Amino acid sequence: MSFAAFLLEAVVISLSGVMAPGPVTSVVVGKGNDSPHAGALVALGHGVVEIPLMVAVFYGVGRLLELPHIQGAIALAGGLFLLWMGLGMLRSLRQRVEMDEQSGNTSFVAGILLSIGNPYFLVWWATVGAALIARSAEFGLGGFLAFGLAHWGCDFVWDYGLSALSFHGGQIFGARFQRGVFLLCGLALIFFGARFVWDGAGMLLP
Repeated sequence: MSFAAFLLEAVVISLSGVMAPGPVTSVVVGKGNDSPHAGALVALGHGVVEIPLMVAVFYGVGRLLELPHIQGAIALAGGLFLLWMGLGMLRSLRQRVEMDEQSGNTSFVAGILLSIGNPYFLVWWATVGAALIARSAEFGLGGFLAFGLAHWGCDFVWDYGLSALSFHGGQIFGARFQRGVFLLCGLALIFFGARFVWDGAGMLLP
């Protein structure tokens, strides 16, 4: 397989994971109500975790992520964080305020914390991601770097696009639309958080 063919395949596989509905999607859309750039900041925070993780997997550290107790602890902590975020979104529905600079900061931090606390993101890198990294290594260090950039680029473009659509949708359809989106995002985060806690407890308890 040529390098171009591999990179195209990697982008398609990456997009299939990036575009799947999940906690990051809910946060990007929710925070997109306040700023069209929120998705870019979430993606940057995500990259703070993802890029070092890619390097770690490249050097063989990714096998640690396959250990059930590590996955369980990550799921439990991540689930509690998602529940906290979801409940916070629902509480804020009573008094929605614009959060200009603060929104940017929290979007970046949310990207970091959502990545660290998502066991399925880590399992993806320990399995599918590790396989793609192994194949990229066949093309040398340059192949690995190109793959990493392409994969994170998919995250950035998708998240930025989602937040921009959410923001402009709110501008067009008004406050009621924004509150509806915020409500759905808050409920989605509570659902994902409860599932993470359930899965994490199942992995940790005998």
